[in-house]
Amino acid sequence: MTTPTQTASAQRDNPDTFSFRHLARDIPAGIVVFLVAIPLCLGIALASGAPPIAGLVAGMVGGLVVTMFSGSALSVSGPAAGLTVIVLDAIEQLGSFSAFLIAVVLAGALQLLMGIFKLGRIGAFVPTSVIKGMLAGIGLILVLGQFPMALGHPLEEMPSITEPVALFSDISPLATLIALFSLALLVLWEQPMIKRHRALALIPGPLLVVLGSIAIDRLVGGAMPGWALGAGHHIDLDGLSGPSELIAQMTRSDLGALANPAVYTVAITIAIIASLETLLSLEAIDKLDPLKRHSPPHRELKAQGIGNMVCGLVGALPVTAVIVRSSANANAGGRTRLSSLIHGGLLLVSVAFLAVWLELIPLATLAAILLHTGYKLAKPALFMEQYREGMRRFIPFTVTVITILATDLLMGVLVGLVCSLYFLLQSGYRSAIACTRRGDHMLLKFQQDVSFLNREEMRQYLDTVPDNGELIIDATGANYIDPDIREDIDRFVGNASSRGIVVELRDVEGTSGTFGDVEPAQGVARAV
Repeated sequence: MTTPTQTASAQRDNPDTFSFRHLARDIPAGIVVFLVAIPLCLGIALASGAPPIAGLVAGMVGGLVVTMFSGSALSVSGPAAGLTVIVLDAIEQLGSFSAFLIAVVLAGALQLLMGIFKLGRIGAFVPTSVIKGMLAGIGLILVLGQFPMALGHPLEEMPSITEPVALFSDISPLATLIALFSLALLVLWEQPMIKRHRALALIPGPLLVVLGSIAIDRLVGGAMPGWALGAGHHIDLDGLSGPSELIAQMTRSDLGALANPAVYTVAITIAIIASLETLLSLEAIDKLDPLKRHSPPHRELKAQGIGNMVCGLVGALPVTAVIVRSSANANAGGRTRLSSLIHGGLLLVSVAFLAVWLELIPLATLAAILLHTGYKLAKPALFMEQYREGMRRFIPFTVTVITILATDLLMGVLVGLVCSLYFLLQSGYRSAIACTRRGDHMLLKFQQDVSFLNREEMRQYLDTVPDNGELIIDATGANYIDPDIREDIDRFVGNASSRGIVVELRDVEGTSGTFGDVEPAQGVARAV
């Protein structure tokens, strides 16, 4: 017989995530997510060093494929800012975007296996400080990488942030103006005075930025030809004008890249980081769900795996569940997966039939959107928050950020994990054994489980027990005692009689009693 608790659990794990009952809410929400997704898909593709069409197709896959297999009512999948660093480095390392696509297929297969083997809880084993450090590192890289495009440098002539002379020479005044306008509007649109007005809050900030930037580009460029932006300052979709051109422009994956060992390293990196970002986004979006539904993480990993396998096959960037589009979905009133499907369908229609309008968007606009996204990931308040929480959080956070900036994302996360483990082990080492002395009497109390890491500390305490003294080892607070620790205790007890030491054991792995140069009590053996 099913209990009420089991029924409630089943409802949480199998929520009503797809229904036409909420069509009146899901259609407007899907349109809002679509308007938010267009500039983000394009901007992330450019920041990743991939063709713009790859970002748009990834948005379609996230909306049309991942949504069909997902168990989350409100999460929206698509290309993620958190993967830009990996994609950019991987394309350069592997030599081509087509070779990179094979890594995306393999990453999707790994995610599918992770879901099948129920590894959807892996996010819970990564410390919050490391996760926040990962996001902050991504944010800083986004900010540093978008400055040249915001200043009007064409993609093919993009100087590095480390070359200030080249960076601030040949600046496009109009591109800079558009970038500043876009940033100012994005910041304004997040202020409480805007959010308090429901009608204004429903209008996506990125949509206003895109429309305003196109207007400024046309008006100022027409009035001042010397400031006009050239073709290199706008999105280039290679004259895409219909479904056949869309299919023709999709990059085919290079099967020959399977012989390159680096492909497998990239695949593992994408699978791990994409899964972490997905699971974190899933937790965040569940908190925004007005119906308080629970998204099954194992099923979400399967859905993401299938989606990424499709992405690799159709020439798209890898996808994850993304919090920006998901929160836009929730705030716009979305209730089921239908809103995400609608957003994916609108992306497909717009790219297949309205690409000429997308090419009007200035690159400086996309740079501003990514600058704003990067700032939100790495804002100074985050660093201060981690500092106030103590060195055990601040140091792993900072180490993760610095390592990501110096090396790559996966190495940063691994080094951050090692740093967190160090503090964990140090805490366990220091607090596991407490020592109390009174004259020639000593009490060693195991306050928690003791392992080989505590062996040297315990040996130092045992060495200070005086001859003809008394030692009590109280292990009632430990559920586990490492065999190495028990071996040292047995050795000490075995030599206690020769030094006139009385040893009392309390619940040392089920053993209690007094050992040493005393008359044995009932149930107590004399040490020999």
